Amino acid sequence: MKTVTSEPIGSFLKKLTRHLALMAILIAALSAEPALSSGAAARALSGAPVQAGSTASTAQPSANEPKVIPLWPGVAPGSEGWTQQEQEAFAPQLKSRIVHNVARPTLTAFFPEASVRNGTAVIVCPGGAFHFLAIEFEGTEVATRLNSLGITAFVLKYRLVRTGDDAMQETTDHLRDPAKMADLMKTLRPLVLADGQQAIRVVREHAAEWGLAPDRIGIMGFSAGAAVTAAVALQHDSASRPDFAAPIYAPAPEQFAVPADAAPLFVVCADDDALVPPDHSVRLYSAWHAAGHPVELHVYAKGGHGFGMKKQGLPVDQWTDRFSDWLKAQGFLKPAH
Repeated sequence: MKTVTSEPIGSFLKKLTRHLALMAILIAALSAEPALSSGAAARALSGAPVQAGSTASTAQPSANEPKVIPLWPGVAPGSEGWTQQEQEAFAPQLKSRIVHNVARPTLTAFFPEASVRNGTAVIVCPGGAFHFLAIEFEGTEVATRLNSLGITAFVLKYRLVRTGDDAMQETTDHLRDPAKMADLMKTLRPLVLADGQQAIRVVREHAAEWGLAPDRIGIMGFSAGAAVTAAVALQHDSASRPDFAAPIYAPAPEQFAVPADAAPLFVVCADDDALVPPDHSVRLYSAWHAAGHPVELHVYAKGGHGFGMKKQGLPVDQWTDRFSDWLKAQGFLKPAH
C-alpha cells in the first residue's frame, strides 16, 4: 500500500473553498440528462433496464465476509477503452485510506449476523470529488454501522476521473481549473449515474437470493457520492428506483423536478460546511416537501465538510442515530418477513 504525499489538509481544503463555483459545474453535470450512445451503453446510460446476469453469485455471503460483486456483466458500458488500474493508498490529509482509478465498478457486500438481518439493504456511495473514494469513513465504516442495525450494506465503487499516483494533489489541481473539471465531468457524468442506477438493479434482482426485500433497497452517499445518490433519486426507472435515499452533505442542482415516484429522503449537513453550503441540503428538503414526499433534514451547527463517520466530539457525531431513528419511523428496521 502506498502513502500519498501532498499538502496539509488545511491548505488542501482552503484551496478547495476558493473554487466553490466548481460545485455548480459538478451539480449541472450530474443533473443533466445522460447522453445516448449505441448498443448496451445506450440502454445503460438512458436508464433502460440492463440485466445483471453474471454480475453476482447466488450464494448468500455470511456475516464478516465481505463479497466483491462486479456491477456490470463484462466491461462497464461507456468506458470500454479505459485501461487504468484501480489503486488503494493511505492519504495522510484525510488520515484514512482512499481508492482511486476505478474503471471496473463493483459492489462490496457486507452482511449482518443472520440473527439480526431485517431484509433492508443500503448502497453506500463514498465521496472524493469524483477523483477518489474515501473508502473507510464514508464507506466500510458506514457499512459496519448499518450492519449493527440489521441492514445489509453494499459499498459502491463507481467510476472515477483517471489520476496518477498522487490522487489528492491531482484533485486539487483539477479543482483549480473549472474548465478542465467541466470537461472531465462531461465524460464521467453519465457513467456515475449509470453506476448508481445499476447498483439498485443488481441488488434488487438478487434480493431473494440474498435474503433482502426488493421494496426495501435504499441508497446513501457523501459529498460526490451524495451527488450520485441525489441523481439516482431524481432519475430512475422502476427497476432502479431507490426505496429511500440519504444524501449526506450533498451538492444539489439549482433547479430540478422531483419525480412523482420520489422515494423518502433523509438529508444531513453542517452549517459550517464551506465546500457545499447547507442551502444545497435545504434545497433538496424544500423541493421534496413542496412535492408532498416524505423528507427529513438535519443541519448541525458545526461539523464542516466530510465528517462521515469521524468523531469530533460534536453533536454531529450522532447523525447516524438520527438516521436510525428515521429508518425505524419509516418501517425499514422491522423484519421484512
